[in-house]
Amino acid sequence: MKTVILRIERITTALALTGACAMLAIAASLGVFQVVMRFIIQAPAEWTEVLIRFSLIWMVFLGIAPAFRQGAMVSVDVMLRHSGPTGRRVLNGIAATAALVLIGIIIWWGWDYANRGKVQSVIGLEDVSMFWAYLALPVGGLFSVLSIVGNLLDPRRMELETAL
Repeated sequence: MKTVILRIERITTALALTGACAMLAIAASLGVFQVVMRFIIQAPAEWTEVLIRFSLIWMVFLGIAPAFRQGAMVSVDVMLRHSGPTGRRVLNGIAATAALVLIGIIIWWGWDYANRGKVQSVIGLEDVSMFWAYLALPVGGLFSVLSIVGNLLDPRRMELETAL
């Protein structure tokens, strides 16, 4: 069961990281396009501002999952360094529980915001609903839940300060 969960987590975390990288590439490309249009061609494309903001929101919420998988959760570094294997498991469990509670709140309220945003249109993109921007919260949260569980089952400490 553990290997199945970790295999699913590995795939979903890679998917989230790929999505986050794609959103960064989109934001950077739109930023370059915006600068060229505004300062070289002198015909600003206002719609790029909104799409850059959306892609950065998606990038952050998709990028949280790989960060959690690498052990970048709330932890007490000094306690981790000075505790034995049992203490580390307890501290990892507490950190994972706290992170899951936070992500659960983000999923719950993110879904609520997304549903409420269905009737709201985006300024500059009148045909696009705010649903798509707010959907980043529950989608990124679901990826993060899998990453947190994966890190709990197979702990990783990729940060320099907490590498054990």
